[in-house]
Amino acid sequence: MNITTQPVSERIGQQIVNVDNKSIWEIDREAIISLYQEYGVLLLRGFATDADIFREFSNLFSTDFLDYAGGAFNRRVINGDNTLLSVNDFQTEIKLHGEMYYQKKIPLMLWFFCANPASQDGETTVCDGRQFFAELSNSTKELFRQKKLKFTAKMQKEEWQKKYKTDDVNELEEMCKSNDTHLTIYEDQSIVLEYLCPVVIPSRCGKYQVFINSLLPAMQLNPDVLKFDDDSKIPNELMDELNEIAERLTTNISWQKGDILMIDNTRIMHGRRAFSDKNREIYIRLCSPGF
Repeated sequence: MNITTQPVSERIGQQIVNVDNKSIWEIDREAIISLYQEYGVLLLRGFATDADIFREFSNLFSTDFLDYAGGAFNRRVINGDNTLLSVNDFQTEIKLHGEMYYQKKIPLMLWFFCANPASQDGETTVCDGRQFFAELSNSTKELFRQKKLKFTAKMQKEEWQKKYKTDDVNELEEMCKSNDTHLTIYEDQSIVLEYLCPVVIPSRCGKYQVFINSLLPAMQLNPDVLKFDDDSKIPNELMDELNEIAERLTTNISWQKGDILMIDNTRIMHGRRAFSDKNREIYIRLCSPGF
């Protein structure tokens, strides 16, 4: 099948557009892999899809699917598959971030599926972390070379049992150990978690520096959980710089029903614009590339 492609925007990504009413199964697998590896964001649009097709299609390219244990948000399981999740637990904006960068074990690859777009707003946002790093001031780049982020979360027993999908303290300890997360357990089985992570990481090819983390939404939604690793506060002036760059470099993806989106979670940050339509339904899968 000859494919028709065009940029997602002038600064990021590619999309495969179905101009000949072809089946998604007819697209050459190697062409998809090549575009994904080059651009980090690949949108497939205009194909006849549903949740089952999305799951089967993503299975062709992926391995090590995660169930979002330890994730920051509540996510509803779709069709009984705990690796197929809704992202609509609330409707406010979520700023640009790398998925699950508050723990060591992150999904390297993300899949999104539009089961039903919002009647207006609710776009998914994307930004290339390489471009973001290049826009940082020299002083900010130096600051991020010197300091890491420190996430601290306090949870009651019922909260961590729900978030980590277990009621076994020993299992929780093993999860935290594998994620390089320091765990303190109190007599009432409430806990405190501490995790250190860099703000900037090297790209997988080693040629670039990539700004990708969970800094922006953490400071937006729950600033008490985040400091630098020396326990100093994150300055407002720094957040102003980062939010200005983010807004300048962000691309909005206005969803169409049936869209499938692939994202490299080691390079591309994503987020969401606020929306009010309760019928908006976007699904996500968290995994690693199977190629």
